[in-house]
Amino acid sequence: MIEIQYVNTNVEINTKDYILWLKNVIKEEFYIEGNVGYVFCEDEYLLSINQQYLQHDTYTDIITFPLMDENSKVLSGEIYISIERIKDNAEKFQVSLRLELARVLVHGILHLCGYDDHTDEEKRQMRSKEDYYLSLLPKI
Repeated sequence: MIEIQYVNTNVEINTKDYILWLKNVIKEEFYIEGNVGYVFCEDEYLLSINQQYLQHDTYTDIITFPLMDENSKVLSGEIYISIERIKDNAEKFQVSLRLELARVLVHGILHLCGYDDHTDEEKRQMRSKEDYYLSLLPKI
C-alpha cells in the first residue's frame, strides 16, 4: 500500500494520480508492493532527519529509508520529501512542479529497488531509469 502523509507543511498535493503510476513502476521493477509511505514536509524537518540519521548537514529533496530485508521482493520503506526543495528545483531546472514531483517520487521507489546514486555511473543509471518511468507518466 502506498500512503501519503503531511508533516509540518500546509501544502497538499493531489497524489492520487501518481499512485497508480508508482504501483506500475514497482511491478515493472519486479517487486511486490508492500508498505511504502511518503511523508511530505518542509526543509527544516527534512534537514533534522538528514542530520540525525545520516549525519549530513545539508538540505535535500528526498531521503529514503528501506524497511525490508536486503533480498526481499516486497517493497517497503519510508520516503521523506521536502516540498520546498521540489518547488525550488522545479524553478531551478525550469520544469513543471508536476514533473519535478514525479521525478522525486520515482527516485524514492528506485532507491527502495536497490538503485543508488553515489558514483557518476550510478547517477547515470538512476537518471536513465527516472527518465524512462517519467516517459510512462500519464497526463495528469
